[in-house]
This record gives sequence, C-alpha cells and structure tokens, in this order.
Amino acid sequence: MAVTEEILVNVTPQETRVAVVEQGVTQEVHIERASSRGLVGNIYMGRVSRVLPGMQSAFIDIGGERAAFLHVADIRGVHENGDRARPIERLLSEGQNLLVQVVKDPIGTKGARLSTQISIAGRFLVYLPQESHIGISQRIEDEEERAHLREKLRQLLPPEDKGGYIIRTVAESASDRELKFDVDYLRRVWSGTRDNAAAAPLLYRDLNLSLRVLRDFVHEETARILVDSRETCRKMLEFGQDFTPNVAERVEHYTGERPLFDLYGVEDEIEKALARRVELKSGGYLVIDQTEALTTIDVNTGSFVTGRSFDDTIFKTNLEAAQVIARQLRLRNIGGIVIIDFIDMDTEEHQNAVLNEFRKALARDRTHMTVNGFTELGLVEMTRKRTRESLAQVLCEPCAVCEGRARLKTAQTVCYAILRDLLREARQFSAREYRIVASQPVIDLFLDEEAQGLAMLSDSIGKPVSLQAETAYSQEQYDIILM
Repeated sequence: MAVTEEILVNVTPQETRVAVVEQGVTQEVHIERASSRGLVGNIYMGRVSRVLPGMQSAFIDIGGERAAFLHVADIRGVHENGDRARPIERLLSEGQNLLVQVVKDPIGTKGARLSTQISIAGRFLVYLPQESHIGISQRIEDEEERAHLREKLRQLLPPEDKGGYIIRTVAESASDRELKFDVDYLRRVWSGTRDNAAAAPLLYRDLNLSLRVLRDFVHEETARILVDSRETCRKMLEFGQDFTPNVAERVEHYTGERPLFDLYGVEDEIEKALARRVELKSGGYLVIDQTEALTTIDVNTGSFVTGRSFDDTIFKTNLEAAQVIARQLRLRNIGGIVIIDFIDMDTEEHQNAVLNEFRKALARDRTHMTVNGFTELGLVEMTRKRTRESLAQVLCEPCAVCEGRARLKTAQTVCYAILRDLLREARQFSAREYRIVASQPVIDLFLDEEAQGLAMLSDSIGKPVSLQAETAYSQEQYDIILM
C-alpha cells in the first residue's frame, strides 16, 4: 500500500515553514526566515581574499559578513595530467575573481562552504554548465533503465546545448514533455546567470522554500500541498504551471479557521523535536545530544519489559529505536557525524536485524548518508550530509546560564511564536486590545527589528496591541492578555 503524504506550507511575513506529513505523522520540518535566508545553491562572482597553502584552502569574499571557505578538492579541474592534485597556491591568487557556488550554509562559527563546480537543480535534472557528460542518480540501479533515460535525454537536448546533466531519481516517471520543460528552464536560468556576471557578487539566488517544495519535495506519493497564504499559493501555482505542471494541480489554498500546523499537530512535534529525550511507545526512550562536532543518540529500555526474556526486551526496544531515530534525524535535520549507542545485544543475529531495520528506515531520507556496522564498542557510526542548519540551530541558541550545556529558544523564535498565538487568539476571542507580556529581550525585538511585523498584525486584526516587559520571565516565557 502506498504511503499517503501531504505537504503543509505555513507562511507569515517573517518566515515560511514547511512540514512533510505521512499518514498523519510529521516526518520533516523546514524553516526559512526572511531575515536569514539560506545561501545553498546561490552562485557568486567571488574575490579571493586569502590563500592558505598550509591548509590547501582559500577564503573567498562573496559579500557577506564572513568570508566563505573553498578547499582545493572543491576546485573544478584541480587534477590535471593524472591523479596528482595541483597545489592551491598555483591555482588561486589574492584579488582574483572566481565563479563559485555555495554547497553548505554558514553553520555555527564556520563560514559558507564553496565549490567552483557549478550545478543548477531542476525538478528532474541537475544542469552542469561546465561539463558535457550525462550522469544518472545512483538510486536508479537498473542498467537498462539507466541507458534508456540517458538516450531519452540526449534526444531532447538542442544541438547547441554543450552542457552536462545529472538525471535525478524522480525522472524515472517523467514524460518527454516534462523533461523538455526542465531542460528549457535550466538553460534559461544559466543564461540569466551569465547575463548577471557584471552585477557582482550575487549572480543567481536559489528558489525560496515554498518553490523548492515543488522542485525537490513532491513525488508520486504526495497527495496534496496545502498552503495557508493566498499570495504564496498563487506564486506556487504560477511557478508550477510553467515549470512543474504535473505538480501544480496538487497545490491547494487552505482556508480553515484553525491554524494549519495546529490542525495536523506539527506545532507539538516541533516542541518535542527540541527536547533531548524522545519517548518510545514501548516505554523505552532516546537521549539525543547535539554538539558542533557530532550528535550522539543513546537508547535506553526505560520501563519496557516483555513477558519473555531480557534479551527479547532489548531486541524489541532497539528495533523500535531504529525506526524512531531515522525519523528524528529527518525531523531535526541533524547532519554531520552521528554516533548511536543501541542497547548491547549478545547475538550477531539481533545486531544484523537491528542494522537492517535502521537502513530500511533511512532509505526514505532524501539526504545522502553513509552507515557503518557495529564497532567493537557496540556503537553504530554514520554520517548524514549537512547543508543547512538543524532545527535546533534555527530556533534556539546556547543557554548563557548553563554555559552552553543546553539550548534556549532565541528571542526571534519567541517573537514569531507570539505573533502566531496572537493571530490564533484574535480569531477565537474578541477583545478591545491585546497585551503581550514577555521578557525584556523579546519586547526589545518587538520595538526594533520586529516592529513592522507586529504593526502589520495589529492592522490585520483591527485591534491595538500593547507591550509589557516582565523582568521575572525567562526568554521563553510569555503571556497574551485580552483587555
């Protein structure tokens, strides 16, 4: 039986949030804020600000606060006349202009990671303007299908197109017309990028989150895309009709009174995804600790005891944990190195069964991963490609009181939660005025950077909104009082 999937798009002037829900269970959450939109996919005409021969790297100025980082391995054509790589000091010099693309957003103290290998993603294809070959996603394993797709694309390419392409997994079900749409779109994007070369540094900005939903998220099992903003829905339909006509028909404007994320329980799932502890239905639990270097996940039996043996209890807990961990990695968007400490199992048969269940659960993830078997210490090591900040990094900050051992929602995150709650209250109750009582940092933000957003909401509900700072409140505490 096919999995029924729905994609929810919640839009406010401050941020766009997207949730992927399968059979009523939230699987992924993506957040993009107007004040800090991601850079991944953007193409720049950068300037080399510093070359570091010792690290075989360079810092590139792309117009941001922090210089971006380019390693010699990410420079196209670095290997010439054999496998020996040319040193970076022979390839780059300070002050040189360089066409680069962001492959990783700035995370923590690290600047953006760059590559000189340019690629532009479409719905079914990835365009490689500097290459000439046609590659195919490794997930398409059937050799006959690979050869068929390669030949089909060759027939559709115009004679003057000298670029290369990678055929994405979703292209297996694409028609000739859809592939042609993709080719034409990607060629237009690249042509516009070249035309912008004089207007450095930003030459091409990747699609915003709501449009990336149509390009990257939707597949055959997606039943519908619900959007709670009329304007965003209109833009998605316009883009879809030009670029993803088979997807546009699934876009619907949600007009219900109840907030979309409340209706599907997504708000609760976001709160749970910020906690260290994750409860298992069996009575066991996980403890997830994220650091800048890696993430550790510890599995515990808790109160779960079966009627058979302790070994059976451990095995069943680990099987359930394998499923839940795979979902938590997607939901929290955890990237980098992940170390999982399953409960020790005595038999190799049980270890293999748990590992197979874990790999099966991870197969639904659209992000590239590698999973190693159990180490001598009984740990499972894996990596999950990190391109954007995790959910906790977007919504939270290190807690100053406990010296970084825990996380606290940022003042900006609390502001946006208040604006959503205020709209919810205004829809349910009529009041002369609404008063926000919150901590000083949150009130300060409403008086400065978020003043326009608050004014727009006050105008929308037709009622005044007043502010009151409460020194006894923590940064995450707030109340909305109906006057």
